[in-house]
Amino acid sequence: LPDDSVIISVLNAITERHLRWGFPKCFNRIRKLGYKWNHKRVYRVYCELKLNLRVKRKKRIPPRTPEKLLAPNKQGECWSMDFMSDSSRNQRRFRTFNVIDDFNREALGIDIAVSLPAGRITRYLDKLAEYHGYPLKIRVDNGPEFTGKTFINWAKTHGITIDYIKPGSPYQNGYIERFNRTYRTEVLDLYLFNN
Repeated sequence: LPDDSVIISVLNAITERHLRWGFPKCFNRIRKLGYKWNHKRVYRVYCELKLNLRVKRKKRIPPRTPEKLLAPNKQGECWSMDFMSDSSRNQRRFRTFNVIDDFNREALGIDIAVSLPAGRITRYLDKLAEYHGYPLKIRVDNGPEFTGKTFINWAKTHGITIDYIKPGSPYQNGYIERFNRTYRTEVLDLYLFNN
């Protein structure tokens, strides 16, 4: 049997640095480093080390005609926002409140706390508005924080239209959902939080 110890150490070094890289990227890096092993051999070792990332299979969904997500023409026209949750090292749950500008998908801010009631949300949005100005429209799901009096009155006060997506249709809020996925894989899943 060939000695794979060098392949093992090279693969481990690469995957420790780049946790989200799949086999093609790893093999590419190995070639750039000047090693000449063939891809079948490297892939065998890669699989033996159980480095292959789980591929999420797409569920077959019935055809539907979603409304097209309109991209605004300028900054500050429409913000999308959503919540995510995770837990710290001592198993304490916390939530993050993510806000992006739909125009350029820029993350305007992320508020993190154990509890994020509507009052805190509106205060945080006021803080963001000091820097970015208030948007004309806000796109949100039907969470209790967004459907309660506090949030609705706050939006009315600032002349902001609330664009609620249809219940159970996260694809209608695609910009923030796409941001959430990156935030989940590149931040929340990669780090352990002590506090």
